[in-house]
Amino acid sequence: MLRLDAQALTRSRFALSPFAETLAAIVQLARPAADSWHPEWHARHRVEFHARLRADPYARGLVGLMSASKHLPDHLALPPGGGMETTLESELAEVARVSDEVVREGLRLSLAHSAGGGHVDWCTGRDHGARAAELFRSVWETHLAAEWPARRAVLQRDVTHRAGLLAAHGWPRALHLMNRRSAWVGADAIRFGDRPGNDRAVGADGMLFVPVSARRSSWLCHAPGRPHALVYPARGTGTAGSATGSATGGARALARLIGAGRAVILRHLDTPATTSELAALMAQSVGTVGGHLAVLRDAGLVDRTRVGRRVLYHRTALGDHLADGAAEL
Repeated sequence: MLRLDAQALTRSRFALSPFAETLAAIVQLARPAADSWHPEWHARHRVEFHARLRADPYARGLVGLMSASKHLPDHLALPPGGGMETTLESELAEVARVSDEVVREGLRLSLAHSAGGGHVDWCTGRDHGARAAELFRSVWETHLAAEWPARRAVLQRDVTHRAGLLAAHGWPRALHLMNRRSAWVGADAIRFGDRPGNDRAVGADGMLFVPVSARRSSWLCHAPGRPHALVYPARGTGTAGSATGSATGGARALARLIGAGRAVILRHLDTPATTSELAALMAQSVGTVGGHLAVLRDAGLVDRTRVGRRVLYHRTALGDHLADGAAEL
């Protein structure tokens, strides 16, 4: 349980973490089921990923522990420090600086929470923080870098959605169903898991909420003198491939009615988004997406709202009816 003091909520905020996205991807690729960004990505990258593990006992041991334990090694669960502009380089540098003593203690604690026991005999030598950082860098460059613009667009849309709920209804509504086990408890506490343990105090600096594109990934990040960070699955994840791939049933009918590109945009707008976010998500130019949005707006299917310096597009009631009706056919 996270106990928040009177100032914590006013200072809490959202952040992005390419490192957390990489961690979630590693766990997904380590497992046979494609509970991931989308099944095509999982199938395309899993063979090469496992070939890397077979050739590197250290990577194989660390990934196996990450996948089996309910407590991530501490050096892999550091809160991001750059807000919405956090870079992978800054996070890798921080992991690389963690001392071997801290890494080994975190591994022992993680092993104690691991299903089926195991060992850390693979953790030999020195510079374990740097070795972990190098593994994450390799996974990022091989399996994630090309996907990051689209993934980032999904994560930004989730933050936009929850920021809107926060402004209108407060934190309890913004955090509603953030993950399968989290819940707002009373007036000042967040339950973030179902395992017993001591409550953690969240002070005046508040905490961070960090979305990732993995549908079931959730963990708590902490470090001395830093705000806690709750990593959670973003809304709308796991749909990128289906939205741009071949349509079936009612989706085909909707595409024939308003055009394939505009149908994809209408389905994506189950969560409000900017033109640039939609363009990144669909791998199209801002001009192309803007033209489709203009047609949809003229037809009364979408509207727009200014939030600060951002212009968010959202479906109208007619747009909801059309999109939901197509999904039910």
